[in-house]
Amino acid sequence: MGFSDLLEQVGSTGRFQIVHVTLLSTPILMLASHNLLQNFVAAVPPHYCSAHSNLSQSQLSPEEALRITVPQDHRGKLHRCQRYVVPQWHLLDKNGTSNLRNEGNSVDDLDADLQGCIDGWTYNMADRSSTIISDWHLVCDQHSLKQMGQTIYMGGVLVGAFLFGSLADKYGRRILLLMSYLLMAVSGTCAAFSPSFPLFCFFRFGCGMALSGIALNTLSLILEWIPTRVRTVVGTMSGYCYTLGQLILALMAYYIRDWRWLTLAVSLPFYVFFLYAWWFHESARWLALKNKPDQAIKGLKSVAKFNGRCDEGEKIDIKMLQESMKTELSMSKGSYTALDLFRTPYMRISTVCLAAAWLSTSFAYYGLSMDLQKFGVDIYLIQVIFGAVDIPAKIIIAVTMSYIGRRPSQSAALIIAGVTILINLLVPYDQQTLRTSLAVVGKGCLAASFVCCYLYAGELYPTIIRQNGMGLVSSMARVGAMVAPMVRLTEDYIPWLPGLIYGGAPILSGVAVIFLPETLGTPLPDTIQDVEERGSGKRSKMSPKETIILEDTGANLLKPVA
Repeated sequence: MGFSDLLEQVGSTGRFQIVHVTLLSTPILMLASHNLLQNFVAAVPPHYCSAHSNLSQSQLSPEEALRITVPQDHRGKLHRCQRYVVPQWHLLDKNGTSNLRNEGNSVDDLDADLQGCIDGWTYNMADRSSTIISDWHLVCDQHSLKQMGQTIYMGGVLVGAFLFGSLADKYGRRILLLMSYLLMAVSGTCAAFSPSFPLFCFFRFGCGMALSGIALNTLSLILEWIPTRVRTVVGTMSGYCYTLGQLILALMAYYIRDWRWLTLAVSLPFYVFFLYAWWFHESARWLALKNKPDQAIKGLKSVAKFNGRCDEGEKIDIKMLQESMKTELSMSKGSYTALDLFRTPYMRISTVCLAAAWLSTSFAYYGLSMDLQKFGVDIYLIQVIFGAVDIPAKIIIAVTMSYIGRRPSQSAALIIAGVTILINLLVPYDQQTLRTSLAVVGKGCLAASFVCCYLYAGELYPTIIRQNGMGLVSSMARVGAMVAPMVRLTEDYIPWLPGLIYGGAPILSGVAVIFLPETLGTPLPDTIQDVEERGSGKRSKMSPKETIILEDTGANLLKPVA
C-alpha cells in the first residue's frame, strides 16, 4: 500500500495533521445541533382549546373559564383537543365558585356535548417562548406533521448521502465539503425566517442534504491524511465532537427559548466554516488514483513544508509516486459506480451487512433521541444526560475496537442496545427513573455503534469507491432515521409496537455484522482487488511492528493529553 510510505515521508502525524483534523472536526460540534434540533424547536407545549368567544367579555378568571370550557380526559388531565359545545356553568356552582348560570340550557343538555378546538388553542409556554408547534398549531389532527417534519429533514440527509457520496468520488472531497458548508449556512438561515411550515420543511431538507455532505467528506479527508496507527484514536476523538455538540445544543436551547433564534444560532457558524475551509488540502491519495499526479505531489510537498520536512518533500516526483502506487494506479483506471459495491463476493457481503448495521443503528438511535418529552424529565436535563452517556460509551468502544476488534465491538454494541430497548417494554410506565436509565444505556450503545459504523465502513471500502460505499450505507442510516418518527405514530394504536421494532432491528443487524471481515491491524485498501484479497486471506498487508502499534492505540487514548 504505497501511499502510506509517501505519507510517512512528508510527516504523517505532524503539525499539518493536528491543524487539519482540528479544523475538520470543529463543524461536527454543530452537526449534532441540527440533527437533534427538533427536540426543542418542535417541543409540544401543554395546550387546550381556547375558550368560547362569548366568554371574553365575562368577569370569569382564566381558571374559571378553563373549568367550564375544557373537559378532563380519563387520566384526570385537561383534554388537549376537545371542549364543551357550550360553557358548563354548573361546574362553577359545584365548586362554590360562582352563582352564574346559563339560564337557557339545562345541565342534562350540556353534559355530553363536545366539539373540536374551533376557536384555536391556548398554549402554556413556560419552557419555550415559541416553537413551530405553537406558531403553526401542529397539534390534535395535525400532530403527525411534527414527525413528518423530521422525516422530511432525514429525507434530505438521504438524498445528500446519495448525491454527495457519488459526486465526491468524481470531483473530490474538498469542493463538495465547501459546497456543503455553504448549503447548511444558507438553508439554516432561511429555515429560521420561514413564514410557513411547508417552507420550513423545504429548507430543513436542504440542511439535511448539507449534513450528509459534511459528514461523509469530513470523514474521508481525515482518514486519507492520517496513518493507520492513529485511525482509531482520531476517529474516536472526532466522534467526541458530536458528543460535545449535544451538550452545546442543550446549553444553547436553555438560553435561547425562541425557535427562530435557536435555528439561526446553530446555522451561522457554518459561514465561518465555509471561509476557513478554503485552506483544506484535497486528498493526495484520491488525486493520485484519479490520474492527477501533479496536484497530488503539490499537496504532499505542501504538507511536508507545513510539517517542517521540506527536504523529504522535494524528493517526491511523479516517478516516485507512480512507482510506489504502481499496482493501485493500474487497477484504479476506469469509472466506478454503486453497482461495483455488489459485483464481487466480499464487496457484496460488506455492503449488505454494513447497510443493515447502519440502518438499525440510526433507526433505533433516533427512535430514542427524538422524543425526549416522553420520559417525563426536563428536556434540557435529559438532553445533557443523553449527550453525556456518549463519553464513557465511546471510550469503551475505542478500547474494544483496538484490543478486541471492529467486528465484535460493532456486533456487541448493537445487540446490547436492542436488548435494553426490549427490556424497557416490560417496565411499568410509572417507573420513569428505571425506564430512563435503560434508555440511556441503549442510547450509549447506539452512539458507540455509530463510531464503529463510520470507522469500520471507512476501513472496509477501498479508496477508489470509498465515497460511493459510504454514501450507500449512510443512506441506509437515513432511511432508518426517516422511518423512526413514523413508526412512533403506531403508538396511538398499539403502545408496545414501536419499542418492539426499535429493539428487534439492532439485534438482527448485530448478528449480520458477524459475517464482516475484521479490519484491526490492516491498512486502508485502495482498490477492489485489495478488498477481495483481504477477504480471501491471500496476502498479509501489515508487518508485526505495525500490528503492535495498532494494539497500543486504545491505551494511548486513555493517556492524559500533554
